[in-house]
This record gives sequence, C-alpha cells and structure tokens, in this order.
Amino acid sequence: MRNVLIVLIVLFSGRLSAQQPAIKPFYKMSNPEIAKIIRSTSALPITVTRKMNILSARFLGTPYNFKCVGDGPYALMEPWPLVNFKETNCMSYCEHVLALSISDSWDNFFDNLQQIRYRDGLIGMKTRNHYTMADWLPQNSWLLKDVSRTIGGSLTKMLTRTISHRKFFAAKGITDMRDVKPDRTITIDYIPLNDLLKVADNFHNGDIACLIDAQHDNIFSAHMIMIMIVNGSRVIRESTTSGMSTFDTPFVKWVKDKQAHKSDRYLGLAVMRVRDELNTPGRIIKPWDIPGLKAKFANH
Repeated sequence: MRNVLIVLIVLFSGRLSAQQPAIKPFYKMSNPEIAKIIRSTSALPITVTRKMNILSARFLGTPYNFKCVGDGPYALMEPWPLVNFKETNCMSYCEHVLALSISDSWDNFFDNLQQIRYRDGLIGMKTRNHYTMADWLPQNSWLLKDVSRTIGGSLTKMLTRTISHRKFFAAKGITDMRDVKPDRTITIDYIPLNDLLKVADNFHNGDIACLIDAQHDNIFSAHMIMIMIVNGSRVIRESTTSGMSTFDTPFVKWVKDKQAHKSDRYLGLAVMRVRDELNTPGRIIKPWDIPGLKAKFANH
C-alpha cells in the first residue's frame, strides 16, 4: 500500500510540474504583450536591479545577431531597428534590460532606450554610444557608476588607450567628419582575469561588465555581460556568438573557462552598477527626468 501511495504521489507531482507554465520569452511575444510586462513589472515594489534580473531572464534563448539594432529604417547606414526583441547582441541586450527596468510603459521604455544608446537621446550614427568605456558609460553616468575598484580593491589595475571615432567612422566609409568627437586618451580601472574569483563575493546582482580586450590598443571592451544571482548563486548572463544565443553560465565556470582558454584575448573585467540613489524599490525614471539626473550626477 505504501509503495502504491508513493507512486501516486510521484505521478501527481509530475502532473503538477507538467502543468506549470514556462515563462514565455520576449522573442515569442508581441509588442503589446511586452508592454503589459513592462507595466506589471514597474508596479512591483522591488529595486531596479531586481527588475533587471526578472526582465533579463525573458531574453534567455533569444537568437544572437550582431546587426539586431541600428539607427532605424530611415538611416543612411545601419537602417536596422531601434528596438528588437526577436534578436539581440551583447550591448543591445544590456541596453534593453536597463531601459525596461526603469520604465513603466512601452513609450517611456522606447525613449529611455534611446537615451541610453545615444548621446542625449539624439538618434544617429555619430551620436550613438559606440565605445562602452569611452562613450556608453560616461553618457550613462546619470544611471550607472564604475565600481571596478570597489569590487577589485588592491587587485585593480589601470589601462590607458586612445579611442578614435575618426578612424572608426573612416573604416565604415564615412568621409564627413563634422560633429565627430576628437581622439581621446582614456584611463580605466579593471579587475584582472586571474583575480576575478578572489573577489567573486563583491559582485552584486545586476552588475554590468565588459571584458577588456587584450589584443587591440584602440578599444577597451570586447564584450558586455550581466551578473545575476539565481537561486543564491551568481551567473553570467550574456548574448554571444558562442552558441549564437542568450544564456546563463555559472560565474565560477565562466571565469575558469576564460582563464583556461581566453587569457590571451581578455585582460579582465571593468564593472558598472546602477547608482544606489536610484536602485530603490519601485523606482521609475521618466525620459524627461534624465536631464535633471545628468545635472545631479555630473561630477559624481
């Protein structure tokens, strides 16, 4: 009799598990469906980084495409979508997740996304934040701060390189250099690849990081990732050409793999984090709030 009860319990439990609906990924949803998710998530009394964890999970399994986003259908170059939930790449993934996590409607998400991706939200090739550490992070300092040294402590190293928009645009065949930023020599902090596991506990849920390129002296970031905490453990959440998809990898496994097989390609991680002042329960940022936030955090 006992064995029969155990079998019945197992079968019943299996039936319940089978009936549990899987989370529908964004790439299988319509824009109106996604708009409902934005609205319902924004109403939750949780922090921005908690929302980042929830919303970034809905991208898992999304196909990778380097050309998934561009400057819109009327652009002369890269006339790819301004918003794309059907495909993603490493930077657009981080941008979409950030914009979703601070917004309360589809329209505000769209406008916040352009503020994150472009200088002052002005859509165009020359105003896009192409370089993570030279453009993207400085232009988004109203929302994010560099925490590489906070995480790495005395293990942190510095790296100086010259970023040239002129050479970047020339390589794309652009000859009109009006309104192009001058070359800039920039120094950043980063945590060496071989030291990441020593400071693993210092990474927070929702941290965004870039892998520092070891093979070129004209860029810093070779790839962008997010660190999330899932069931009490840290994972690397990323969209990458490895598998041409979006997926999680246990933090330790990810780091050990890079140390064993990619130490010639990557120096380490530079890490950024949502500002504590903004990472509060229920926080919503309207597009028209951003100029004020930029003024507030201009020198922080």
